[in-house]
Amino acid sequence: MPSTESRDIHEACGVFGVFAPERCDVASMAYYGLYALQHRGQESAGIVVNDDGVFAVHRDAGLVGEVFGRESLEALGQGSIVVGHVRYATTGAHRRRNAQPIVINHHKGHLALAHNGNLTNAYELRNALEEQGSIFHTTTDSEVIAYVIVQERLRTGSIEEAVYAAMGQIQGAYSLVISSPAKLIAARDPHGFRPLCMGKTDDGKIVFASESCALDAVGARFVRDIQPGEIVTVSQEGIKTDCRHCGSTSRNLCSFEFIYFARPDSVIDGTAVSTARQKAGALLSRQKPVEADVVIGVPDSGLDAAMGYAAASGIPYGIGFTKNKYMGRTFIAPTQQQREVGVNIKLNPVRSVVDGKRIVLIDDSMVRGTTSRGIIQLLRRAGAKEIHMRISAPPFVAPCYYGTDIDDERHLIANHHSVEEIARLIGVDSLEFLSMEHLGEMADCPFCTACFGGGYPTAVPVHGQKDRFEQKLPRNR
Repeated sequence: MPSTESRDIHEACGVFGVFAPERCDVASMAYYGLYALQHRGQESAGIVVNDDGVFAVHRDAGLVGEVFGRESLEALGQGSIVVGHVRYATTGAHRRRNAQPIVINHHKGHLALAHNGNLTNAYELRNALEEQGSIFHTTTDSEVIAYVIVQERLRTGSIEEAVYAAMGQIQGAYSLVISSPAKLIAARDPHGFRPLCMGKTDDGKIVFASESCALDAVGARFVRDIQPGEIVTVSQEGIKTDCRHCGSTSRNLCSFEFIYFARPDSVIDGTAVSTARQKAGALLSRQKPVEADVVIGVPDSGLDAAMGYAAASGIPYGIGFTKNKYMGRTFIAPTQQQREVGVNIKLNPVRSVVDGKRIVLIDDSMVRGTTSRGIIQLLRRAGAKEIHMRISAPPFVAPCYYGTDIDDERHLIANHHSVEEIARLIGVDSLEFLSMEHLGEMADCPFCTACFGGGYPTAVPVHGQKDRFEQKLPRNR
């Protein structure tokens, strides 16, 4: 029997950028914007300030509040453009050198790049670049993107033309924020796997961010989402858009953005995340009804779905857990043992809500089953009479190659067990996952459902493992 134990999975990164009409403290704006995006990446953070073509950089491993203090922000100085990034390692190890933004110097000026997503042809591109003499300093596919853009910049007349040409070569998921000496550029892959939006402040600053919650954090009003395949260039001459790549393929926003990644107060591609999660809960209540006394959600991304389930079913909603606000997401714990201990520290049942009750427990997803089993044990010890678990996502059965760190089928519990078997393994009285049909009803945008068995919208990479750039090469004999 395959083990339900497995490695941790990670979520998407967060990108942020500002173009200011006049020189100002853009570093502080990036700091607050990245704080709002901290849920998207807790391994490293970085900020690059562009002051008339002179780039100041600070990046390191750790949370935003750990990487940046007053002195480091002041050292970045003022400027008119800033690019920021928070990272999870979907490609490349969790190392300080892999912190972003990536900065490259070339004879036409500097380039700073922040990337959210994962390339499917990074291995082939990197090999080709290395054969041409490129020397890589990181083990990320983000550096591959930067090198391809710089290579094109040396052949084209502008940075935006270089980005357009590069997009014809790179494949997979990428939302990019890029600074050249004089311009700020945002670009989104033609499938639109990862979100990217644009905002504007009252004093004319243009802001790009992975989620709209980061616009709110810096006082910018939401203008619109960047369209799949679109390139937006901001300079002193104004805003230009290039949609030559738009509509070249199907739209495939990652469904996990709504299920888990995004903050509930964000709006992605026209749909409020909180609304989508509540709708998923309502759909679950109709899919497999059950008699129960209370509906509770697993904090945080299971709470909205629990409220939607309760409202649709008529079963009262209750706050079943107290969450330790000073713990990160359990997915990021470096070992399975630490992850399981982390669940006990992170969550504690509210005994008065669950003792002697028939409970409907709502969570956003189930990958390995170990976290779910730990939560069930907590509820049993708190006196829960029955536990009926409902998951507001379909079961994971396939790897993801687009920025969600699920790269081995052996570690996906639903790949080896039926729903009934999983229910017995984790210790619940009943279990139900959201159906693929209902997943499509969550939001008014087409989803990528590859990890749920819905098929890959791009060619699958031959070398798809996360550490493909860190494996030792055979010695020449």
